[in-house]
Amino acid sequence: MTKQLESMGNMYDWSRMVITSDPDYYKWTQWMFLQLYKNGLAYKKKALANWCPKCHTVLANEQVVDGKCERCGTEVLQREIEQWLFKITRYADRLLKDLDSPAGELDWPEKTKLMQKNWIGKSEGAEIRFKVISNQSSVISNLEVFTTRLDTIFGCTYCVIAPEHSLIENLKLKIKNYDEVAKYIKESKKKTELQRMEAGKEKTGVEIKGIKAINPATGDQVPVFISANSYYLLR
Repeated sequence: MTKQLESMGNMYDWSRMVITSDPDYYKWTQWMFLQLYKNGLAYKKKALANWCPKCHTVLANEQVVDGKCERCGTEVLQREIEQWLFKITRYADRLLKDLDSPAGELDWPEKTKLMQKNWIGKSEGAEIRFKVISNQSSVISNLEVFTTRLDTIFGCTYCVIAPEHSLIENLKLKIKNYDEVAKYIKESKKKTELQRMEAGKEKTGVEIKGIKAINPATGDQVPVFISANSYYLLR
């Protein structure tokens, strides 16, 4: 790599070169990680990730091009993998406050600030528990739904869950169109998180037949859909 840069005529002070694989460098990244871990800011849990079945590795969203691995062209899957995460949500309020600092203090375009706010994703609302019943009207599970508009609960006409929601596997024997649901799940695994959450795109989904949810405010039975446009946070 150094020879390639030199051949292009790039002029650098090679005495100041930093090599990330050098122990004198990565010992500090390890030290930083340990400080985060000791303070409860680094933790391990299962979460969805882009997975290339041919390279056998996790890919960043930027390494997925048109749903395929940029290295080998294999279709990328969404796989639940145990991994290390940083608890950046603890700093959501502080990050949002800094984004709203007086004009001039943060010289970023408003579009960039809005993207950051959406990425931080802080949302205030309430969790509502829907009872899930089978065709025999017996309660077989519960479904917790988050909403920022609790006042609209009386007008709820359906519920939507993500393809990786545990409810699907738990109620597999109750779902009459499981083959159709399974096919939709398989297709959704080919999409990255960014593709699934992209604003303005056409919404897709499949009704889960054989079960219904009970609106806790009205007692009405409402259908339950599976959709790749919703995202489930694994706990």
